[in-house]
Amino acid sequence: MSEQQCSRRGCSAEASVFIEWANPNIHTDGRVKVWAACAEHQEFLVDYLSARGFFLRVRD
Repeated sequence: MSEQQCSRRGCSAEASVFIEWANPNIHTDGRVKVWAACAEHQEFLVDYLSARGFFLRVRD
């Protein structure tokens, strides 16, 4: 993975995974959005997306 910064606001750590998500009310065409996450914020971001029904998967 190339160096990419975590998507959590205020975090400047290097991301270690990518979190794929989609809002089913907006992304009806199969579009998938991706957030980068560091180890510290991965669980927070997955929980945030899961609570809204947006979470799809985590990938390296």
